[in-house]
Amino acid sequence: MIDPHRLQLAYQTARRDLLAQRCDAGHWLGRLSSSALATATATSALALVAEHSTDESRRRAGRELAAQGVASLAAAQNDDGGWGDTGRSASNIATTMLAQAALHLAGGAEGHAGALARAQAYIERQGGTEALRRRYGVDKTFAVPILTNGALAGLVSWREVAPLPFEAAALPFRLLRWLRLPVVSYAVPALVAIGQARFFHQRPRNPLTWLVRRCSVGPSLRALQRMQPASGGYLEAIPLTSFVVMSLAATGRADHPVTRRGMRFLLDSVRDDGSWPIDTNLATWNTTLSVQALAAATGEVGALGCTDWLLDCQHDERHPFTNAAPGGWGWSDAGGAVPDADDTAGALLALAVLEKSASQSRRERSHAEAAGGIQWLLDLQNRDGGWPTFCRGWGKLPFDRSGADLTAHALRALAAWQGAGPSAERMDAAIAAGFDFLAKHQRPDGSWVPLWFGNQHHPDEENPVYGTARVLLAYRDFGKIDSDAAQRALRWLRASRCVDGGWGCGLPDRGASTVEETAVALEALLSDPKNPAVRAVLSEGLQWLVCCVEQGRHREPAPIGFYFAKLWYYECLYPMIFTVAALGRAVQALDQS
Repeated sequence: MIDPHRLQLAYQTARRDLLAQRCDAGHWLGRLSSSALATATATSALALVAEHSTDESRRRAGRELAAQGVASLAAAQNDDGGWGDTGRSASNIATTMLAQAALHLAGGAEGHAGALARAQAYIERQGGTEALRRRYGVDKTFAVPILTNGALAGLVSWREVAPLPFEAAALPFRLLRWLRLPVVSYAVPALVAIGQARFFHQRPRNPLTWLVRRCSVGPSLRALQRMQPASGGYLEAIPLTSFVVMSLAATGRADHPVTRRGMRFLLDSVRDDGSWPIDTNLATWNTTLSVQALAAATGEVGALGCTDWLLDCQHDERHPFTNAAPGGWGWSDAGGAVPDADDTAGALLALAVLEKSASQSRRERSHAEAAGGIQWLLDLQNRDGGWPTFCRGWGKLPFDRSGADLTAHALRALAAWQGAGPSAERMDAAIAAGFDFLAKHQRPDGSWVPLWFGNQHHPDEENPVYGTARVLLAYRDFGKIDSDAAQRALRWLRASRCVDGGWGCGLPDRGASTVEETAVALEALLSDPKNPAVRAVLSEGLQWLVCCVEQGRHREPAPIGFYFAKLWYYECLYPMIFTVAALGRAVQALDQS
């Protein structure tokens, strides 16, 4: 398919680069892109604390960092007058409205009048607040916070901000899923703080509603306090924490313990250039993906020294944020991470690799912890047979529903640890239900769309290349690659290449190829390397990826991903991780041919 020597050299180069990214403790930390969206929300929050706090040191710190945020935002504005989520992202109305509000709140209106005029022109071209609502539809998780930020800056009427039932947060978490809340399960802190901000600024007309909500301010605020991790950052996420801080600060609680801890988190998260990333880090996720990628060529990785660290990342108590039972993993070792299906599946797959080179005591511990993780995954499975992200049974909004990518990842974890969990009958039933879910959600063209990753060049901001490739790995792991569903997916993947031989958004005539999409597509196609139709496509795709490594482009990340609701980021480790996985599979296929 490709010159073996070039392939080996490219693989060894990418592998060496990935290994070099480990931190001193032996795991991978990674680096998320700076985000104009996160910077804007943090700037607004700090500006409001500086305005309303009675503590002079906090007022001074807020003013100083808000000024840095203003400078960072001014430098990040795109030529069309808007802002994108990252420095490599196209402008969007959500981030632009947040940046506009931040500049006003932080006193940047006079010094950046030109930037604000261009921003307003961009917002008007996009359709203003109605365009924002269309972007998010019925999901109020992000539209209401953005409009709240605008209202706090005096740019939006409070009547434009939908009231949120913050009183629901005073109920036990297990009951919330039955209420069909207008925000996703992991946005309850925003529900409370933003709901209260709207309540205080726009009194409900119904006196009974006013009374219920007035009586719920204290209990819901105490629930907010219980959910806040020691780091102060809800979900370790800068936007979510910022929305809480700005809402409380603007309603007379600038010195409340929740606000103080949230501000401390923002102070700890700022970068030297005055910008913020979208989240603290993806250390657990990056480590589990790296371990799996390094094992692609031989099935083993040797002694990496991260087994104990990964085992220590498993949550061993019921989580106060989502009420998740012990046994799962979150995306980070930071305190605000929450157990979820994708990261738990990734951890289980990585442990299955690491145990091959582990000592007897570590293998025993791995098996014990894996059993808990498998049980956690099985208990999370929805009635439809698929897996959601955080909470079973929250099905109203898209980001709470079962996802094809999550389901495929969970199935692969079950395959890796068959016999380690509960009864074989339950495992078999869960696996069968999972594949039924995948079959029902395969699109007529053969593709699958993931829940948590997108491509900004796709007209619907979807990423069928990533989704289809990830689902195919589950079919591969269960020996189902010859099934009709898998073969239809492989045909779609072959037909979705860009003209340059790589993969991008899945539409050959739109956007450019990226290392990330090309690598995941190749890894999936390598599930069926003896298929003559697949071999022809593999040859060109591998040539493209090998050339990228030879030119150093495997170190250049592209914006990829949904986070919360249509929120983009890029992670510097992704292109290296995915390249090592794809080229490792290619080396393995070459050795077996």
